[in-house]
Amino acid sequence: MNETCLCPPQAGAATCEWRVSPSRAPCPTCQKTGRSVDLPTLKALLAVPLTEVRPVEYRFCRTPDCPTVYYSIDGAQRFGENDVRERVYQKRQTDDDVFVCYCFRHTVGSIKEEFARTHTSTVVAAVTAGIEVGQCACEIRNPQGSCCLGNIRAVAQRLETEA
Repeated sequence: MNETCLCPPQAGAATCEWRVSPSRAPCPTCQKTGRSVDLPTLKALLAVPLTEVRPVEYRFCRTPDCPTVYYSIDGAQRFGENDVRERVYQKRQTDDDVFVCYCFRHTVGSIKEEFARTHTSTVVAAVTAGIEVGQCACEIRNPQGSCCLGNIRAVAQRLETEA
């Protein structure tokens, strides 16, 4: 097993916490590798007492049919959809009322509605413009902890394919 020490060099002989290499930290529920997510994201989005959030590395499981949303890489902790303040797009990709963009509140349904009306989507351009003027906060608003543009593009491409 590949392990990495989390102690800074100046810690000397202090007790050290070990972390399993991210490549060896699959979701304990579905066994697929999740994406690393920062603690501020978890603290902002989990609807549990923050005393339950340990200071360890967590992953985001994007597998649609897996009930786990976040898990600690040591496998000791899992958080499901009911533990998250927002509905999670990756778990509910076809639900019209789930947000694809959590900063500007675009849903699957609102993108579908615009596409049905105009045969195009302006959401990617609108979100990009918002990002350029510093209006996005994906790292704390989006359950995946990163930018939503890839998800928005996937919805738009799916709609174009279905048309």
